Amino acid sequence: MTDLHLPWLEASILISLIGSLIVSRLRDSDEARRWTLCFSGATLVSSVGAWIDFHELHVLQADDAWHFLSYLVGRELLIVDQLSAPLLPLVALLFFLTTLATLRTKIRRFSFALTLLSEAIVLATFSCKEPWGIIALLSIGTIPPLLELINRGKPIRVFAFHMVLFIAMLVVGWWYVEVEGGAAQRVHSLWAIVPLLIAIFIRNGIAPFHLWMSDLFEHATFGTALLFVTPIVGAYAAVRLVLPVAPDWVLRSIGLISLFTAVYAAGMALVQREARRYFCYLFLSHSAFVLMGLEIVTKTALTGALCVWLSIGLSLGGFGLTIRALEGRRGRLSLTDFKGLYEHTPALAVCFLLTGLASVGFPGTLGFIGTELLVDGVVEAYPYIGIAIVLAGALNGIGMVQTYFRLFTGTRYTSSVSLQISPRERFAVLALAALLLVGGLAPQSNVKSRFDAAEEILIERQAVSGGPPVEHESEHGHDDHGEPVKAEEHMPH
Repeated sequence: MTDLHLPWLEASILISLIGSLIVSRLRDSDEARRWTLCFSGATLVSSVGAWIDFHELHVLQADDAWHFLSYLVGRELLIVDQLSAPLLPLVALLFFLTTLATLRTKIRRFSFALTLLSEAIVLATFSCKEPWGIIALLSIGTIPPLLELINRGKPIRVFAFHMVLFIAMLVVGWWYVEVEGGAAQRVHSLWAIVPLLIAIFIRNGIAPFHLWMSDLFEHATFGTALLFVTPIVGAYAAVRLVLPVAPDWVLRSIGLISLFTAVYAAGMALVQREARRYFCYLFLSHSAFVLMGLEIVTKTALTGALCVWLSIGLSLGGFGLTIRALEGRRGRLSLTDFKGLYEHTPALAVCFLLTGLASVGFPGTLGFIGTELLVDGVVEAYPYIGIAIVLAGALNGIGMVQTYFRLFTGTRYTSSVSLQISPRERFAVLALAALLLVGGLAPQSNVKSRFDAAEEILIERQAVSGGPPVEHESEHGHDDHGEPVKAEEHMPH
């Protein structure tokens, strides 16, 4: 396997881990935030380096240059491929901007040490293709939010129950897969498939296993809840653990149940009376779209789902940071009356509207192309449920505009203190907004990358399930017969 030129993967993980240990010993909150920004920024640089290094190699996958963890476990553990390459800088960017936009009023409640620990775990998860390694990292990743809930004296029963069940189902399901012959076995029993299915539903918040997510947003700090859900690690688990071994009927079931959740959550978002719960259901609806597209198993739907995955991370990450900034000024936001905050925070209003529109696939934003590809792929596979996709998208759009009017218009708000956005917050939300606009106006490279990742996923599934080979472009730009081929000839339009 080809090596990266530098040990980007292990460096990014080790920087976050070392930073977590150092920050945990600091007692001054301002100093802890400054050190966290330094470590998180270095992690961002390292993850971007891994992405660029992999792109320059022009290979299907590459491992780290150090091989330190590989020597410890006896196999390649940290690998970057077409799927994970852009996810690593996305995760690092979300953690860095969330730390940067944390106000002084919240730094005592927001755990910077646990944030760096969570970042290291998520980066390691997205760098791992070994099934038991993914299961172990997903299990460990549930600990930081649980520790925060315990430290703040908040109830943990709902979150802990769902996470324990999630871990148990992952372990039981993959243990049966191993007993029945491993991932190379073409047919697996329900004892293997059903537990894995339940685990994926729980981690992605698919109905009826979505209660833990609203409970987490209710009791944890907004930043912790935001960083726990926006990378959508449950979708990564679905691609690595379920997609290669699940029969077609299971994938169709996941897609249909995810579609139901998308419509249900979009409807629930319309009637929420608090901004946090509204964001939770909005995210549930969009993440269900991603899972639905991943399980359709066509090039168009997979490409669209992978594009939407990235756009959700950026758009809803910025959308959540905007709500978090408003909470820092007004406390918990009620949606039962009009707030009229536009005159005080016009920059937040613009960022709220832009990131919200990007999340629902507004033309000219990063989410537009991905949403179109996803809808086309799903309608191609299931022509009679296209109306449900349109309905969910329409409800999400209506809910976003309705929330904007509730928060920023309708009345005149007076305040004795300034509510203007700080330079740190302005940089965070404008950086995400710029990426959404640039990605929307020049989407070809992103679509090409996600199309290559979709082909790789289909090839891996085809190698296990059998059947006719999937047409794909080789790593050197030639087809299976050695003839040059342009990727655009096979890409969805």
